[in-house]
Amino acid sequence: MDESGGSGQPRSGTDESTERRPDRTAPATDPTRPDPTPSDTAHADSEPENGTQGPEGTDGAGDGSADRPEVQDTTRPEAPQSTSAPAEPGTEEGAASGAHEPRRPRPDAPTPHDQQATPHLDRTLAHSGTTKGRPPQRPKDPRGGLLMGRPFGVPVYVAPSWFLVAALITWVFGGQLDRVLPELGAARYLVSLFFAVAFYASVLVHELAHTVAALRFKLPVRRIQLQFFGGVSEIEKEAETPGREFVLAFVGPLLSLVLSGVFYGAMQFVEPGTVPGVLLAGLMISNLIVAAFNLLPGLPLDGGRMLRAVVWKITGRPMSGTVAAAWIGRALAVSVLVGLPWLTQSGALGSDAVDNVGMDTVMDALLAAILAAIIWTGAGNSLRMARLREHLPELRARNLTRRAVPVETDTPLSEALRRANAAGARALVVVDADGNPLSLVREAAIVGVPEHRRPWVPVSGVAQDLTDGMRVSAELSGEELLDALRAAPATEYLVVEETGEIYGVLSAADVERAFVKAMARPN
Repeated sequence: MDESGGSGQPRSGTDESTERRPDRTAPATDPTRPDPTPSDTAHADSEPENGTQGPEGTDGAGDGSADRPEVQDTTRPEAPQSTSAPAEPGTEEGAASGAHEPRRPRPDAPTPHDQQATPHLDRTLAHSGTTKGRPPQRPKDPRGGLLMGRPFGVPVYVAPSWFLVAALITWVFGGQLDRVLPELGAARYLVSLFFAVAFYASVLVHELAHTVAALRFKLPVRRIQLQFFGGVSEIEKEAETPGREFVLAFVGPLLSLVLSGVFYGAMQFVEPGTVPGVLLAGLMISNLIVAAFNLLPGLPLDGGRMLRAVVWKITGRPMSGTVAAAWIGRALAVSVLVGLPWLTQSGALGSDAVDNVGMDTVMDALLAAILAAIIWTGAGNSLRMARLREHLPELRARNLTRRAVPVETDTPLSEALRRANAAGARALVVVDADGNPLSLVREAAIVGVPEHRRPWVPVSGVAQDLTDGMRVSAELSGEELLDALRAAPATEYLVVEETGEIYGVLSAADVERAFVKAMARPN
């Protein structure tokens, strides 16, 4: 069985037009200063999240911004100019919760800029929702397990649940060996453990078949994981054609059938009723069962992906194939839940019906319930991932980027916020004297600074140093954009043009909102 990654649909995090603009930064307030020249080497060795805290010890994440730095007096600013802090770049919390109340100017400290602040910036920071702002994730890339190796450059992990199923196989197969080879005594459990390891080695070969086919089609494979019920090859992208999709799905069961034939051939050279004979017979039957089960025509099984490819070829729409295979997968889940206990209880699987009572019946029902849950959940996940992929191309960094204003390192926070309001920007970028970006001001850190302290807090105290991974191209979109954000987890990213010019700041909270909206959007 193999799986593929998913993605999201865009939603603009700004109130401006989504058309390409030559300059995303706000107009400078001091025309005497030269245009800034972005530098990609500034603070390149800094950690993605440096733990810098605001004056009250509040850590967080926020928007950044960029433009020509304004010449200013770096001495302590006048209190009336900053105590009202009319508006700040929208917080992650507010962005995530969607609840933004207008912030009214304090009557005791009005400034002209309070009246000029743009409406989309004029929002409260005090009553925000739950803090968010991480890039949307595929199911976690857990190193949840033991790394066994990297065949073909793909890491293979053994999940903790494998040890549980290995113990179960050892116990069950050991009981069967006691009836066939009673002379083994306690050593039968050693033979059973060997069988469990050999069986999962066969499963690994099955998954490696998917991996090799995916790499042959130039599809990246994140990892192979051996877990409770078999294994999973996590393929990052979908096949480009239904023919490749069919081949990619079919090679796994094909290799299991080949292994079953190999073990059957090896049985001809050993004595029946011996340890090698019993082991080879068990491996032959288990690989045959793996092949047959995976050929069932429902997602997330390989047979479901083959059915998806056939429907895709007929209709010309991959989504139609996914819907058909997913619903058949759900029907299979119900069939397994009801049918497997009935088959074992009726004796249709080869044992007397009268013997299938008590603990055996309970175990059969539990096994059926687990299998049915895995198939049902996998089918639902396949539907969700397919929906996300349909909307994925609409997720564009340029559309989601916030307008930014540049400020120098020693600029008081209150003054920086005033400039952002005046320019209609929603982000702040800390730059050096030459206009090279150094860091991004964090939204959550701004929230932790009381208004009366902001005239004495430099923006550098609430900023996060830029690293290479926090610089993303304005041309990124879809899966490439999500991959870039996942590669360097942060809450804000500096968006630059191909020329290196600052375009603005991308908030992970805005991407998350777009991602969540894609999940709910009808196809």
